[in-house]
Amino acid sequence: MHAFFAILIIAVAMVNGWTDAPSAIAGCVSTRSLTPKAALVLAAVCNFSGAVLMAVFRPGVAETLYGIADFGDDPSSALISLCCALISVIIWASVACIFGLPTSESHALISGLTGAAFASNMSFGAIRQGEWSSVLLGMLISTLPVLIFSFVIYRVTSKMFAEQDRRRTMRYFKRVQFISAGSSAFLHGAQDSQKFIGVYMLGLSFLGKYSESENFEIPLYVTIICAAAMTMGTMMGGSRIIKKVGCEMTRLDPLSSSAADTASSAFLGVCSYLGIPTATTHAKTCALMGVGLFKKNDTDFRVISQIFLAWFLTFPICALMGFLLSLFAHHLFL
Repeated sequence: MHAFFAILIIAVAMVNGWTDAPSAIAGCVSTRSLTPKAALVLAAVCNFSGAVLMAVFRPGVAETLYGIADFGDDPSSALISLCCALISVIIWASVACIFGLPTSESHALISGLTGAAFASNMSFGAIRQGEWSSVLLGMLISTLPVLIFSFVIYRVTSKMFAEQDRRRTMRYFKRVQFISAGSSAFLHGAQDSQKFIGVYMLGLSFLGKYSESENFEIPLYVTIICAAAMTMGTMMGGSRIIKKVGCEMTRLDPLSSSAADTASSAFLGVCSYLGIPTATTHAKTCALMGVGLFKKNDTDFRVISQIFLAWFLTFPICALMGFLLSLFAHHLFL
């Protein structure tokens, strides 16, 4: 059972890298500051670095996910439910990727875990209010505030360089994009890998291989497995998501893309440091929406409505899938 659970964790982390990391590099690819191949390599290196460093020095997000739901007192039943939650994430992420929609695997994971945990003990006590409050706070922080901050950064920067030669300005921000896209990918790894690390630790506790203690200590091999899986997913790329976010939603140039990267990175960095689980996809997409609002004629609001619909559907669909899969698995195996 341990092997099957580990395979599922690796698969979910890969899917996350495959679907979320493209949002981090969509800007620099659409502006041709970097080739798609170079951008993916940059994202992969920064993803892995962020995942390892944050897990070692500030694993607050992993600890929050570890305690997100109560799966009951039966370890076998709990592990089955946990596996069902992971399967629901893979299904939802795969469907979303087919349509090129940048959904949040973080929210899919949290919803799937909650639905599966509820099926495990049929009690609203399965929902841990403290951890869920942190999730909702992260969702609020990563949307409207990021959008507004991105809008302000872009507006201020545009005015600062308004009198400068446009070609020289864009050449300068093409170099800046290398740093801003790298920081965005680094913080994606720092934030999202911890969620899978937390779930891995939860599974290990059900398998009797980890005992909860005062200090939430993460074995190095767990960190490396989750970071490497996400990195592999990143290298696979998500061309449809890059096209949807970086090309179809709003027309970007190096300056606007750098402003969006800076805004999303700032909020992701704060949330990761404080241990607040947030959606990197939401942060980056809302940052791009922010710069898009500044140049309304270059923004496709039809694409934005599709993205918001996918975000809205993530919670109920993944919770329901986790619940139903868990019920079916319990009937089949217990």
